[in-house]
Amino acid sequence: MTGATTSAGTAHQDRVERLRERFAALPPDSPIRLAKRTSNLFRDRSGAGTIDVADFTHVLSVDPEARTADVEGMVTYEQLVDATLPHGLMPLVVPQLKTITLGGAVTGLGIESSSFRNGMPHESVLELEVLTGDGQVVVARPDNEHRDLFHGFPNSYGTLGYALRLTIELEPVRPYVHVRHLRHRDAAGYFAELAEVCETRTHGGKPVDFVDGTVFGPDELYLTLGTFTDEAPYTSDYTWLDIYYRSIQGRTDDYLTVRDYLWRWDTDWFWCSAALGVQNRFVRRVLGRKRLRSDVYWKVVALERKLGVSARIDRWRGLPERETVVQDIEVPIDQAAAFLDFFHREIPINPVWVCPVRLRDKTQWPLYVMDPDSLYVNFGFWSSVPLDPGEPADTHNRLIEKTVTEMRGRKSLYSASFHEEDEFWSLYNGPAYRDLKTRYDPGARLLDLYDKCVRGR
Repeated sequence: MTGATTSAGTAHQDRVERLRERFAALPPDSPIRLAKRTSNLFRDRSGAGTIDVADFTHVLSVDPEARTADVEGMVTYEQLVDATLPHGLMPLVVPQLKTITLGGAVTGLGIESSSFRNGMPHESVLELEVLTGDGQVVVARPDNEHRDLFHGFPNSYGTLGYALRLTIELEPVRPYVHVRHLRHRDAAGYFAELAEVCETRTHGGKPVDFVDGTVFGPDELYLTLGTFTDEAPYTSDYTWLDIYYRSIQGRTDDYLTVRDYLWRWDTDWFWCSAALGVQNRFVRRVLGRKRLRSDVYWKVVALERKLGVSARIDRWRGLPERETVVQDIEVPIDQAAAFLDFFHREIPINPVWVCPVRLRDKTQWPLYVMDPDSLYVNFGFWSSVPLDPGEPADTHNRLIEKTVTEMRGRKSLYSASFHEEDEFWSLYNGPAYRDLKTRYDPGARLLDLYDKCVRGR
């Protein structure tokens, strides 16, 4: 087993064997679901889980010399970062929320401010151990007999199998990150500078290790650049009373520890904590640091979605019905200003997160095809919008999907999707998916990708 210590590897194999026994004990025609205690998905998940992989939460090894880590699929990025930082290392891409799992980020994609140079999390995977839909456990690498599964696993969302173990690359860090917030007043200039920084990986004579941005309105756009540094004149703390995204509007320079930089968005779930009333300083004092976390907010939102209290209150107050719009999309850099203009005209949501991404080594990933020579811009927006009388409940989401497709873009499937089936498979490579499905889940015991991501079964 690559990189794993003997004892950790033996314990892992024991967990694998127990899982296989549980799988084999299921009726041969029963559908398989993943029993998962936490989720970062923003779409309905129906059906109870029948395969429990909750034991697969171990960092098996970290190899500082090879700069690799061997981890189980349900390890969260918070666990992994805590294991790698003492070695002066971090994953090449660390998604923004602490409880995103390694397996989830690889099968469901991910992105962060290092993605302009390191791509997405699956691009740093060296090896995958997968429980497939037919109950087999296979090891997939880019150069072995399961290489098609290795390349087709990203964007399959557990419909081909579940990652039990992953070997990933790491990169060195320095103790602090110097953060610069550069304000722009128009989208054209903003994206021109973003493209130049991503190309040169420098700004103002300094190297740039991280790039993302925040748009508060059509004439208030911030490009945020992060640079590793060994020393810091001070460090800011956004894990309790102060709010990171608000600092963007008030500071031009800032310094954070590496760990606090990686989790700068988690404390307030970007800015979504405002909807829960926890950006009040008194409330934050009462809650304390431990409760100011994205996974706590997610539980509150999940309960609200189940009970529908806010919708009932809105109806009682005579307010219009609202459509939830929670999406991440990517468009090529030459379409970024046009997409943002469309968004400000049609979708009344601010702020909007911006993050550039480029394929790391031009490898094609068949279920999420991107131009290997293009820089893309991810836009993240997570809120709800009012519906006019008679408007269908999916009006704005469908408009966004249509516009993204017209702009040669792609949309992440972690949230609700509305594509018609033929269009969906044309966008997400239906022939390649069906070949993998036939090989690794011939009995269709796992959900189909369209059923899972659009029909919500």
